[in-house]
Amino acid sequence: MRATFRLLASVRPTARYLEPGQPTGITGLPTHNAPRSMLLYLYNATLEKLKAVPEHSVYRQSVEAVTKQRLAHVESVVPPGYKEWAAKAKEILKQEPEKFRTTNTATNEMLGAAKVERDGQVFVVRQLPSEVDMRYQQWDGEVNDGPELEGSRTQEEMEWHVKTQFERAESMEQKEVEWEPEPQLTAEQIAELENKIGAGLIEEVIQVAEGELKLTDTMIESKVWEPLEEPAAEGQWVAFERTA
Repeated sequence: MRATFRLLASVRPTARYLEPGQPTGITGLPTHNAPRSMLLYLYNATLEKLKAVPEHSVYRQSVEAVTKQRLAHVESVVPPGYKEWAAKAKEILKQEPEKFRTTNTATNEMLGAAKVERDGQVFVVRQLPSEVDMRYQQWDGEVNDGPELEGSRTQEEMEWHVKTQFERAESMEQKEVEWEPEPQLTAEQIAELENKIGAGLIEEVIQVAEGELKLTDTMIESKVWEPLEEPAAEGQWVAFERTA
């Protein structure tokens, strides 16, 4: 049950919204700022990774069933103003696709906003700036490429230097892309979604989805669908079976 002291933000007079970052009643688990879009991304990413597992695998069948069921619940709850936001977002992606590259080709760093595709669905992943203690910022932002080599540069080195500086400057412009996040669900809609899924707070559901996505890599690496190297002895698991 959601804690009664979880703060509500009156962003609009006709609806109530949960305040991101505020306590949920569970230690170390603050209110998520975008639970719907996060779950959509996690569930679609999980379904995409499961394609690497054979269809006959019990693991794939069980995880797919739960993931698709919860994905359907999330998709069924749409925040106010979503259609208008989606139309505007599609137009931005169409007009300026070059500003949503996944990484900077010069530094291989993730850009401020990148377009990625998961299980046929398009998402814009944003890299939010992290808080940095100003006391540790003792440089002017120029990347340290190591000691300068003595002597004149070759033509190849000069061309690489010009290209690198140009791409870095271009990436700085791309980081300034104005991307409006998906509209928030109201407090009532979040409560409705939590009741549909039936697995606790929406923040707990997100934690489970994140864990399942990470676990998928481990299960694929271990090839859990293959037979055991040493077959289990006859009757080994009888004691664990459910009896009438």
